[in-house]
Amino acid sequence: MVTVEAGADDVERRLAAGGLVCPACSGVLAGWGCARARVVRGPDGPVWTRPRRSRCTGCGLTHVLLPVVALLRRADAAVVIGTALAAKAAGVGCRRIAAGLGRPVETVRGWLRRFAGRVEAVRSVFTIWLRALGVDPVMPEPAGTGWADAVTAVTAAAGALATRFGLGTVAPWEVAAAVSGGRLLSPGWPQKWINTSSP
Repeated sequence: MVTVEAGADDVERRLAAGGLVCPACSGVLAGWGCARARVVRGPDGPVWTRPRRSRCTGCGLTHVLLPVVALLRRADAAVVIGTALAAKAAGVGCRRIAAGLGRPVETVRGWLRRFAGRVEAVRSVFTIWLRALGVDPVMPEPAGTGWADAVTAVTAAAGALATRFGLGTVAPWEVAAAVSGGRLLSPGWPQKWINTSSP
């Protein structure tokens, strides 16, 4: 799985130019068909997407190119899930979050439980990204809870990315999807061996 920008034309241009790298061997990825079409539930309703597939010209492995608007094995867009996580950080309860998003309580509860088990790891990973991307970055002050600290770190890293590359506004939860390789709520992310002491 490789995360890419949401625009299919941009992905095709990068594939044609050899601009995508295999995460297994650092070889060049080339186009290799498409994955199955799927619906991602966005904030404004369902969006159909058909992620591109690629094959490494070096090792031969295939990879799905997951757009940053989605998370691996989640039916809802990253921004919808991120909105729920940010609301929880602000002290909103699960039922109110579900009602506000128009999602089942069980679905929202699942997101919150998964994220709760990794708040410190998320805070750490995104603080490292903030330090790496920011020019003389100002580290966020403690936000009161580990959950709020994690959400603040994601938002700060997105802001540092936007400033560093002159992108204007960058959606924090799309940055979270990109940094995690779409695995923000998946088992095994972040990996236990990740070095959280330096970028």
